[in-house]
Amino acid sequence: MKTIAIATFAALAAFAGATSASAQDDAGDRVNMVIVYGDDPCPPSVDGEIVVCAVIDEGERYRIPESLRYSDDPENTAWAQRVEAFKFVGDFGAMSCSPTGAMGFTGCTQKMIDAAYEARKGGSAARFSQLIAEARAERLSTIDEDAAAEQARVEMIEREYMERLEKERESEVPEAPLPKPSASDD
Repeated sequence: MKTIAIATFAALAAFAGATSASAQDDAGDRVNMVIVYGDDPCPPSVDGEIVVCAVIDEGERYRIPESLRYSDDPENTAWAQRVEAFKFVGDFGAMSCSPTGAMGFTGCTQKMIDAAYEARKGGSAARFSQLIAEARAERLSTIDEDAAAEQARVEMIEREYMERLEKERESEVPEAPLPKPSASDD
């Protein structure tokens, strides 16, 4: 019971309010992962960071996360029920997870591990890695267009600068008399 209470408290602490987490990945992009509720705005990105917002319904703001409310996760099953489930397994022998037969108990741990991975894979929690990949793909989809536009702008500025220099070289400088030194300059 204490384990469930601690897990619930940890989940509430992780999901309370609009929490943010920063991650550094192999590509070097800064990623800010934020959970926002209802119509709350997603915070703007700063200095080239990727902001990934998981939008959750406003009614979920102060509730225990759905993945922790009703779960078939083996961690939420009482030991008495787990042992009872092992009594009715039909396989016998090594790696069979059976209380009868030679080495029948050896597959029980593997069965629990497989069940845990299956529960984790099919969970309804926000998948930040998928959201990050989508944000990165969206960002990279316009990078070639942005680079081409920036290159064209730089070339236009250079061309204008060179034309101005050429005009200045070709123009004649009016002959103006040099100022005479005054007596106070001595």
